[in-house]
Amino acid sequence: MEFFDFGTIFFFIAAVVIFFQLRNVLGTRTGNEKPPFDPYTSQKPADAAQPQNGDDADNVISLPRKAGAEQPVKDFRSIDAVAPVGSLINDKLRAIRAMDASFDPKTFVKGVKLAHEMIVMGFADGDRKLLKNLLSKEVYEGFVAAIDEREKRGEKQRSTYIGVEKADITAVEIKGSEAHITVSLLSQMISSTLDNQDNLIDGDPEAVIEVKDLWTFARDVKSRDPNWRLVATEAED
Repeated sequence: MEFFDFGTIFFFIAAVVIFFQLRNVLGTRTGNEKPPFDPYTSQKPADAAQPQNGDDADNVISLPRKAGAEQPVKDFRSIDAVAPVGSLINDKLRAIRAMDASFDPKTFVKGVKLAHEMIVMGFADGDRKLLKNLLSKEVYEGFVAAIDEREKRGEKQRSTYIGVEKADITAVEIKGSEAHITVSLLSQMISSTLDNQDNLIDGDPEAVIEVKDLWTFARDVKSRDPNWRLVATEAED
């Protein structure tokens, strides 16, 4: 009598086991299965595939698209909320969004407010390490020179930061992939300068003052580095 060798029996049993496992996992076809999901096609009905004029045009959801496919309309509502449509600032902010889809002007302004407090207090405290991470090389050198002179004179600056009352984007420039955004800041703080004997030299340790600044922040919007750095400061009249 002929019989299978051990290797033949082993592969036969393995094939049967694999068949039943696939049947249990995948099931059998009934004729009612949904077609395979294609992430590159819209799930909207054909008559709703194209956005209409108005708000619907701003609600396009960006799905992965095949090479050469038409790009969806971008959502510029957050930009239109801070600068009038058709204005130079609006156009420049839209250009930044085109290069960096994650850019949002409201989020940017919130970051500027936080950076303003950190930089003002960092300068008052002489915190060079903090300032180095927030300032461009040129601005950092200017701040450090002022801190060095203050320390040589044995003076100390005491500041209490109250907060930012107003922050508005007033100018936008794009140089290649580097964006420069200028923000007008109106803040309140208490500030005074003391000598090495804690005698008052300047300011008032109790009076709240308003400070107006024009600060410009810059970033390569095509870079993976998300940080904006202060590149210019100016006192606003």
